Amino acid sequence: MLTSWFTSRGGDNQSFFVADRQAPWYLVAFGMIGASLSGVTFVSVPGAVGAGVGNNAFSYFQLVLGYFVGYQIIIRVLLPLYYRLNLTSIYGYLRLRLGPSSHYTGASFFLVSRTIGSSFRLYLVSMILDQFILGPLGIPFALTVVLTIALIWLYTYRGGMKTIVITDTFQTAFLLLAVVFSLYSIMGDLGWNATELYRAMTSDALRCPDNGAQPGTPMGQIFFGDNGSRNFWKMFFSGIFITVVMTGLDQDMMQKNLSCRNLRDAQKNMFWFSLVLVVVNLLFLVLGYLLYAYADHHQLTLPSKADLLFPTLAFEHFSVAAGLTFVIGLIAAAYSTADSALAALTTSFCVDFLGFDQTKGSTRTRKFVHLGMSLLIAVQILIFHSLHNESLITQLFTVAGYTYGPLLGMFAFGLATKRPVLDRWVPWVAVAAPVLCYALKANADRWLGGYQFGFELLILNGALTFGGLWLLSQPWNPVAQAQAPTD
Repeated sequence: MLTSWFTSRGGDNQSFFVADRQAPWYLVAFGMIGASLSGVTFVSVPGAVGAGVGNNAFSYFQLVLGYFVGYQIIIRVLLPLYYRLNLTSIYGYLRLRLGPSSHYTGASFFLVSRTIGSSFRLYLVSMILDQFILGPLGIPFALTVVLTIALIWLYTYRGGMKTIVITDTFQTAFLLLAVVFSLYSIMGDLGWNATELYRAMTSDALRCPDNGAQPGTPMGQIFFGDNGSRNFWKMFFSGIFITVVMTGLDQDMMQKNLSCRNLRDAQKNMFWFSLVLVVVNLLFLVLGYLLYAYADHHQLTLPSKADLLFPTLAFEHFSVAAGLTFVIGLIAAAYSTADSALAALTTSFCVDFLGFDQTKGSTRTRKFVHLGMSLLIAVQILIFHSLHNESLITQLFTVAGYTYGPLLGMFAFGLATKRPVLDRWVPWVAVAAPVLCYALKANADRWLGGYQFGFELLILNGALTFGGLWLLSQPWNPVAQAQAPTD
């Protein structure tokens, strides 16, 4: 709140949307680490290391290596485009290149995906807080949710991105401190130093259970050459496209980059952020190994769900200090993701649908939109809680992820070709592509001889969108294009 008070004085819509384009690149880079690592990541990545059915081990790191390459594409291709066009919402590019229907389609898909995704992530964090901390104190789940959203709204509604650049720096610092302290505490309990930890991870001393039965994959194994979903090339190339789409084509993640002083600062921010993120993800995987090693050493019964491993050990078996550190890290991860998402949703709605620009737009209207987005997320979390069906909730989150495929296809078509499209038909293509992908994944066993889709489904989704736009397009005619009316 103190940070919000200092940063929001004399602020306007440009302060809220892009921090007056004066944010120091090093603060943006550091804060983006926390924004990219949600509360779900904080508990899921360590838990997935020893997941029984998935047998994941350190295979997630293959995806992280793809992330790094994807960030370099963003640095060289997308950031120069956004800065050259002086965009506040990145979906304004779709209007300039394809037309207004494409613009509204891209922005709508972002709003749907980000509201569901943010609600899902905050829901899981709220469930952990409710189960282990606030619930036993008699605090209702609804009150937990309302307090969480209200706090985020209070410190972001005036300063927006100008405030978030600073608060995300603090939140990332506490997130990383929580991980490092957890590593240190568990290694101390096991009596290991760094050399002994490395030797344990690279040996067969601890293996992932194979479907809950016989020992399977060594937990420290990174690279896999099998034909399943953890195959190196599948995960590596999927990581590249996931990063390009879920960072480079996501208003939430790119809004911080657009707050830098110039393109060069934004590129430096993204490069150093991508390097540090590789190291941070490796720390999460090492933490996952240590959690399973701790449980094995103390002969503890593992929870039924891998996501509950870290919170269960933190609250029921670790020291009080380690448990409090977990709570701080979890909240820091959740808030650093949610506050930037809330600002991005407000920005996209105001700029893409209400027509705000650098000189046009009411501050009062923007505050109403910001409040409305906060209420929407809170209501969605409460709906998730009322469903009492985790499978259905996970499916909703998965469906929301399909909306990034059309964004990939539309941006790729705009950048790779000069062909004009029949803009009014673009929404139909954008809806058809994810529907086809969902049907294909659901029937892959029967239609494709047992093939299992993983993250590469995003690539197929984008390719179908690209193909549909090609069918709706005509060869580029520079003379006709020059004479065409502009919006």
